[in-house]
Amino acid sequence: MSELPVINEAVFGFDARGVAKRFRHAAIFGALESLDDGETMRFVNDHDPLPLLNQIQQRYGNQVGIKYVAREPGNIVIDFSIQLGAQEQAPAQYGAQEGSCGGGGGGCGCSGGR
Repeated sequence: MSELPVINEAVFGFDARGVAKRFRHAAIFGALESLDDGETMRFVNDHDPLPLLNQIQQRYGNQVGIKYVAREPGNIVIDFSIQLGAQEQAPAQYGAQEGSCGGGGGGCGCSGGR
């Protein structure tokens, strides 16, 4: 797995393509929870993880901001920013709850067979 460089002091790279699919969601949640207020994780993946985005919104609410940097087939880049002072609002829905990125111990099928 190639390691993404630190983009600046407050933006850290996370390349999900190199993480075994059964550990992917746990690794992403662990990485998010290791960030401090104001820091950002730049997430790179080969597919759009819509169910994962819903899980993040349900788990963290507005304390994790989600912003697409790139959203093209085979090249998804998302900045997850920690904003601990954000007020709680109803979480946004990013896609269907069923299907690929289910997590929850059943294995994430979103890795395209990796």
